[in-house]
Amino acid sequence: MDKFSNLRINEEFTEKSKVLSDAEAQLLAEQDKRLVPEFKANKLEIDAQRHWDIFYKRNETRFFKDRHWTTREFEELLADNGETDNDRAGRRRVLLEVGCGVGNLVFPLLEDQLSRINDQHTAEDSNGFYFYACDFSPRAVEFVKNHALYDVKHITAFQCDITTEQVHQHISLKSLDICTMIFVLSAIHPNKFKKVIQNLAKMLKPGGLVLFRDYGLYDMAQLRFKPGNKISNNLYMRQDGTRSYYFAQDEVSQLFVDCGFDVISNHYVHRRTLNVKEGIDVPRIFLQGKFRRR
Repeated sequence: MDKFSNLRINEEFTEKSKVLSDAEAQLLAEQDKRLVPEFKANKLEIDAQRHWDIFYKRNETRFFKDRHWTTREFEELLADNGETDNDRAGRRRVLLEVGCGVGNLVFPLLEDQLSRINDQHTAEDSNGFYFYACDFSPRAVEFVKNHALYDVKHITAFQCDITTEQVHQHISLKSLDICTMIFVLSAIHPNKFKKVIQNLAKMLKPGGLVLFRDYGLYDMAQLRFKPGNKISNNLYMRQDGTRSYYFAQDEVSQLFVDCGFDVISNHYVHRRTLNVKEGIDVPRIFLQGKFRRR
């Protein structure tokens, strides 16, 4: 029998943050006893791109799994999601994946789209997307460009720092229908969160969407950090020099509202992977939201 056949994954969507046990609260208190020194924290920011490039040099395309779950969580990513807008008839929508890594989100979507094109015997899928994909790491972008499905007729990948104006050299203002940010904002310093969302607001058409999923407050990974890894409130340093931030629901909602978005949905996802036979019990907390450009 397949070892994964006994896995059970349960997800609960809630607006309530996790209530810490006394033991968990103590773990967080221990983290505060030894913080990352300021000079080291500053160096992590300076070397952020290098750390991600080393990450992809070491892991290549093996670390992250293809994200086939995204169309289940975000029906807007389906080629035909029931839209009846006559203005979109015959026109491909335009999607930007921010922090594309090696393409684990965009290529499953493109593969499905190309399959429909072949079935329909047409040159393109008028109900589908033209994809843009960007990443901070030049090495990650090269992996995307070397993928068997990469073709500029359907997708353009480029390197940029999304916290700067660089992205506007590649994408016109008010030209995007959808931006995805899946486990991306947490890798950026909180001081730059607002600039990132402002950049997305500039590129999206009025009514355009940001689809967001990232680490939620008091996720298991946050609680497991030892003293010496905490940089500041909810921001941590991993062993490989990359960083991870853990979001509260209200701060994400406020961040988007302040940058010109309406909150369509924004919830904690309490996700538990169970396999009693194998002794697996993995509780995770993510934050998932949809935000519409005003």
